[in-house]
Amino acid sequence: MTADEIAANPGDGGRTFSGTMLRAMNWVELLAGESPKHTPEKEFIMRNRLLAIVAIAGALSAPIAARAQSEVTTGLVRGAPVIVDDDADGIAVDQRPAFRQYIIREHVPEFTIPDRVVVGGVLPENGVTYYDVPQTFGVTPYRYTVVNGRTILVEPRTRRIVQVVE
Repeated sequence: MTADEIAANPGDGGRTFSGTMLRAMNWVELLAGESPKHTPEKEFIMRNRLLAIVAIAGALSAPIAARAQSEVTTGLVRGAPVIVDDDADGIAVDQRPAFRQYIIREHVPEFTIPDRVVVGGVLPENGVTYYDVPQTFGVTPYRYTVVNGRTILVEPRTRRIVQVVE
């Protein structure tokens, strides 16, 4: 708006602008004859950048929220997987059939938990009994139990599953 247009409309003091809110926000620059600092193109670019940042933040936080939800619903604490070398402290591959027969022969009770039995999973603090591994199957710091029909080795202090004996 020029000085002539302001003079033609003395009643409003030159504060009436036709157009968008963006023009009204830049009225000082428009009165001075400068180009406005806020243009629709800049506003569009900023809005797209903001939407991109929000979308990336949402995509990054979704797995965290899903993991937190699964920990709450199952009641189990999850951690990083623990991999046990077959020949290290677990039951050796050649000893596994004999170990499974030993479990059957001893009538070891089976426990049921609501989650899958996987290496790295942690068993509940209560409701599961752990047994010493006989020395005939090798010396190991772990204990064994049967959960959801699977024989597993467990680190006794943390209750973390270190081997599923197949």
